[in-house]
This record gives sequence, structure tokens and C-alpha cells, in this order.
Amino acid sequence: MESLYAAYPYLKALHVIAVIAWMAGLLYLPRLFVYHAQTTPGSETSETFKVMERRLLKYIMNPAMIVSLLVGLFLFVQQELWTSGWMHAKFLLLFGMFAMHGFMGRWRKEFEADENKHSDKFYRMMNEVPTVLMILIVILAVAKPF
Repeated sequence: MESLYAAYPYLKALHVIAVIAWMAGLLYLPRLFVYHAQTTPGSETSETFKVMERRLLKYIMNPAMIVSLLVGLFLFVQQELWTSGWMHAKFLLLFGMFAMHGFMGRWRKEFEADENKHSDKFYRMMNEVPTVLMILIVILAVAKPF
């Protein structure tokens, strides 16, 4: 059991690193969508965006999300936080973050098939959702208000 306590700061650091990588993708991918929505489907620029979006999601966002989730759940169980109100609120906000990740994956597939259904203004608005969720999650995790 002592080895788990010794590993705790490193696991927490890994969790923070993974969350930062995941958030970078959640903030950047919708920005790519803004620019991609302004291109002509099938153009060279559109094809370049498709590669960038696919690689960002597949090689950065998905692995970072999985590491964030797995290490976060381990820390949650280790710290016995299931009765903490702030943690329940954090889980609710995290559900929103996972939903945004899923929506972005679907939107990427629509771009891949040249079937984008949204305007650049839509993606500008969606770009703000992960930011608001992140702010609220960080406040809960740091301040633990209830």
C-alpha cells in the first residue's frame, strides 16, 4: 500500500499532463473546423485539414483522453472521493467534456466525407464549450467548494 502512496504524486502529474494534452486538442480541433468549413470540399486545402484533424484526434486527443480517464479514476478510487459533492459536479462537467469529444469525432468524420453540415460560426461557438467546462472543472478540483 505504501508504494501506491509513493506513486500518488507521479500519477497525479501524469493525470495533469494527459488532461493538458487532451484540452489542447479540444481547443484546437474546433479551430481547425472553423478554417476547414471555409474551404471548398475536395480542394487541396480541405484535404490537408482532413489529415491534420484525423491525426490530432487519433494520435493526441484519443490517447490523452484515455490516460486522463484511467488515471483519474484510479486517483478517485484511491482518494475515496465518492462522497464529495464537488466531485459529483466535476463528473457531470466531465460528461460534457466527453460528449464534446464525441461530437468532434463525428464532425471530423463529416468533414472527411465532405458532408460538413455546419458553418464556421457554429464551430466558433463550439470552440468555447470546452473552455467553459475546463474553467468550471479546474475551479471545482482546486477549490473543492462543497
